[in-house]
Amino acid sequence: MKVLSGRLAAFNRIYLILDKEVFSGLSLEKKTKLFSSRSIGIIQLRDKKSSKPELLKFALEIRSRFDFSGKLFIINDYPDLAVASMADGVHLGQSDLPLRRARDLLGKEMILGISCHTLDQALKAQDDGADYLGIGPVYSTATKPGCRQIGLRELSRLKGRIRIPYFAIGGIDKENLEQVKASGGNRIAVCGAVLKAASPGEAADQLLNKLRKI
Repeated sequence: MKVLSGRLAAFNRIYLILDKEVFSGLSLEKKTKLFSSRSIGIIQLRDKKSSKPELLKFALEIRSRFDFSGKLFIINDYPDLAVASMADGVHLGQSDLPLRRARDLLGKEMILGISCHTLDQALKAQDDGADYLGIGPVYSTATKPGCRQIGLRELSRLKGRIRIPYFAIGGIDKENLEQVKASGGNRIAVCGAVLKAASPGEAADQLLNKLRKI
């Protein structure tokens, strides 16, 4: 069931990019605490190395082992795997399947998000029916090697122009969060700032608490 108008707009401000390789190295205790964190509203499974059958197996495994209640589950890149894994939606890149085509294939209920790097791309995605945007990378990030960072100025251009939810992404952590929010990043997508922390669940809680205060 599509729930963006309620859950996403209301409180899903921390979007976790679940890198399979990093996540697999965590202890079971850390994994369990991570999924039990109420600070994380959306989890996107992202894996650029595994085959599609391997990725589907992993998606189904984590769905069966961990509690996803109160969270949206998004698959990166593959609309067919999103359907097969009973995910809530799919996240696409600029070079992936066009949004309008993805919507035709998946119907109105599947959540569609897309990565954007400029205001023009964001406006087009909004017009094409995206449910949310990932805008970045704001800062350089290991998850997007070689990808030019857009900086805070481009992020700030979205304020007042983009009506759908958007998440600032790329190198965001508790040290630069204040600058990101001042530039319009009221929602953030993170990976290393949570997964590589000594306590991933607590790291997510700290980010949300700081995001609410500043």
